[in-house]
Amino acid sequence: MQKICVFCGSSDGGRPEYRQAAAALGHAMVVKDIDLVYGGGSVGLMGTLADTVLNGGGRVTGVIPEPLINREISHPGLTELVVVGSMHERKFMMADLSDGFIALPGGIGTMDELFEILSWSHLGIHKKPCALLNVVGYYDHLNAFMQHGVDQGFIRKEMETKLIIKEDPKALLDLFLDS
Repeated sequence: MQKICVFCGSSDGGRPEYRQAAAALGHAMVVKDIDLVYGGGSVGLMGTLADTVLNGGGRVTGVIPEPLINREISHPGLTELVVVGSMHERKFMMADLSDGFIALPGGIGTMDELFEILSWSHLGIHKKPCALLNVVGYYDHLNAFMQHGVDQGFIRKEMETKLIIKEDPKALLDLFLDS
């Protein structure tokens, strides 16, 4: 496990725990010598995560579509910034560069990235671990929805084991390193 892609918000959200979790995940990645692959922004949880990894001496690759460079305020200090033409290219590139995926709290973009990567896992396109860092219960309702989908026969039961859900960044990374 050399590179992990983290999907997360370009805002800080409504609770300080979200930023604290982004920083804790970034610190844990540095300690375990895991490179960060992410969306390339300098704001919100994206910026906190990237800054933490960079300040700890870690390596960070940002992947950002050209139309979002100004909107998301691309991070100027990354180890590498890859500019692509579209969101589709961004998701493909992040997936190609990464050995696993973690979603911190985020909005529609984070959900889009998470569900696309879960779909690819479901279809057998990749066998990389996927996880939610469930900060102060942020993903509780999503987890309940996924269970409802299983109960109703729309989501295969094995998807329950393909999506790892943890509250602690260190424990989550330990699971990734053991897989």
